[in-house]
Amino acid sequence: TMNRKIVKKGDLMPTQLEERVASAILDLEETSKDLSAELKSLYISSVKEVQLEDKRSALLVFVPYSLHKKFKEIQSRLTRELEKKFNDKHVLFIAQRTVLSKSYTRKSKGQLRPRSRTLTAVHEAILEDIVYPTQIVGKRTICKIDGKKILKVFLDPKDVKDVDDKLKTFGTVYKALTNKQVEFLFPPTEN
Repeated sequence: TMNRKIVKKGDLMPTQLEERVASAILDLEETSKDLSAELKSLYISSVKEVQLEDKRSALLVFVPYSLHKKFKEIQSRLTRELEKKFNDKHVLFIAQRTVLSKSYTRKSKGQLRPRSRTLTAVHEAILEDIVYPTQIVGKRTICKIDGKKILKVFLDPKDVKDVDDKLKTFGTVYKALTNKQVEFLFPPTEN
């Protein structure tokens, strides 16, 4: 059933959007020959819709961190199929991560907070998740006179054809999740 494709924390009920995405994944599991074996053990934790500037929207599918590696193996095919089902909305898979505050109390005294649970590490990981399967090849932080910081992220130029139309989506989604201004682009080619 569809309920095994979406597992939420606590006793929260899935939203209509989450139910639609879960049923689409279940439908793919039943009909797609090449995805069915991998999708059997996978499920999602939530779905969020982010409005883009051009009146379109992007679907953020949050997956449990423990299953994120398995989702990455089939992500490009799964994304392509889900984008067809949802009228060419951009679909992005992001792992559900936890941020521990600096004041987090540890069980044993003197125990350090894991680096992977810091705000910076989680934001870096979200950046990697958003652009996957494209690789980030460089980053520059631009500090404006008025105090604003803009992060310029350079993506692998070999993926220009695949993600060129998604660059604005990546920036809008990252801003919605982290409230940080990011500009995604490709490094200038040397002639």
